[in-house]
Amino acid sequence: MEVENIKVDDILPTRVAKKRSRNDDTEMQVDEATGIEGSVSKNQPPKAKRVKSEVRKIAVPPHRYSSLKEHWMKIFTPIVEHMKLQIRFNMKARQVELRISPETPDISNLQKGADFVKAFLCGFEVDDALALLRLDDLFLETFEVKDVKTLRGDHMSRAIGRLAGKGGRTKFTIENVTKTRIVLADSKIHLLGSYQNIQLARRAICNLIMGSPPSKVYGNLRNVVSRVSERM
Repeated sequence: MEVENIKVDDILPTRVAKKRSRNDDTEMQVDEATGIEGSVSKNQPPKAKRVKSEVRKIAVPPHRYSSLKEHWMKIFTPIVEHMKLQIRFNMKARQVELRISPETPDISNLQKGADFVKAFLCGFEVDDALALLRLDDLFLETFEVKDVKTLRGDHMSRAIGRLAGKGGRTKFTIENVTKTRIVLADSKIHLLGSYQNIQLARRAICNLIMGSPPSKVYGNLRNVVSRVSERM
């Protein structure tokens, strides 16, 4: 018995190559990152883009809870009405959160608002901290006594006493001469003002920490300020 070889092509139907029309729904696109080409169908619905909003979080020290609660409306009003930002106090994380809103005119307002809240939490008055929102050339600087000189025990207490002076006179004098605001928080010193004025106040504070008498510091400070004002 003879077996005849049967070809597969005789059984299966012939395939006709489909020509791609010019108005096909698919188009070739190139990935910008990898340079790989691929076809993307036009009929697919566009994917919604997730816009990640900018957020600033400022931790609240335990000793500032009551002050924050008392002055909350004074902080809330300028940030929401003038800066057009969103603000809330996260009770669980114990921090103030700032976020931009669709009505925010400039993204730099977020950093200004964060500096304003941080200045208040450092111990500055609300009216003094508001200057950070109104003026562009104001800064907030913080340093510790140990950054200038390593002091311990009574030596640290005497250095802080020299900075404050009797009844706070030394601190007030430096503030008035340099046109800055100073907060003494234990061994930390917070300065608020323009860049040049902060440098003058910091130099005077460092001299007091090193042991210079206040009268000598006042004289040097007034001479420097008079020279700067003559240049201006």
